[in-house]
Amino acid sequence: MPFCRAVVLFLAFDHRKLYSEDHNMDRPGEKLKRTRERLKLTFRDVEQASLEIASRRDNDEFAIALSRLADIENKGTVPSIFRLYTLCAIYRLDFDEVLRWYGVPRDQLAGDAMHIGLESTHEIHLTHEGTVSVPQSLDCDINLDRTTFLSQIVRRWGKMPLAFLSGLDLRRYRYGFIGLSDWSMYPVLQPGSLVMIDESKRRIVNDGWTNEFDRPIYFLEHREGYLCGWCSRSGDKLILHPHPGSRAIPAVYAYPAEIDVVGQVTGVAMLLESKRLRPAQT
Repeated sequence: MPFCRAVVLFLAFDHRKLYSEDHNMDRPGEKLKRTRERLKLTFRDVEQASLEIASRRDNDEFAIALSRLADIENKGTVPSIFRLYTLCAIYRLDFDEVLRWYGVPRDQLAGDAMHIGLESTHEIHLTHEGTVSVPQSLDCDINLDRTTFLSQIVRRWGKMPLAFLSGLDLRRYRYGFIGLSDWSMYPVLQPGSLVMIDESKRRIVNDGWTNEFDRPIYFLEHREGYLCGWCSRSGDKLILHPHPGSRAIPAVYAYPAEIDVVGQVTGVAMLLESKRLRPAQT
């Protein structure tokens, strides 16, 4: 009986040991350690390589001392962004992938940003190497020439890239967000709208449209932030025209001294019903 009990205790202890080893295999530091060992690099090799990077960048933050590397691999110490860059350079690792090891999903940065409501109209930088990921296979074909109900596809993807719907190249466009308190182009643009901006179309067009939907909308930057609206030019003056339904008044700026045209709004994604109450007219 004592012998059997000893065997049971031994097996239980061994199981805990295996679980601990498996858990360690998932640690970022352990992954970095295995990568270093596969490359047959010693701590001293990594330290010396990091000093070369620090010298090239003229910044000691890129350097990794022997003790610091040991702490990163064995104690779970999180490296600074500079040291993480150094390790990725030395180990030939993808920076975004190593960030994910540490629980930082850079590819979801834009999604998290859109959940933070800002009152002012502002520009958005949504570039990710100029590409858009789309599913390799779908349960149904999508004909972009026809109106399509996409709720199930959106639920499956988690997000619907604006560029995918238009078949556009992300490298050519920038993005802006119409502030939650910006009613200047209401009802054409709701507060909270996401707009796509073509930087190649910066010249103000004074005529040539037949209705308000054809009239070009421009995204502009001035010393106090960003603006969005219809524009006209008169000499060195740029006149920003809000939508008449917004009850806002036109504004005049010296151009280009006081204001710069980022580009023309060529796409928009917005809710048709605003969740915010329009301010009362004064």
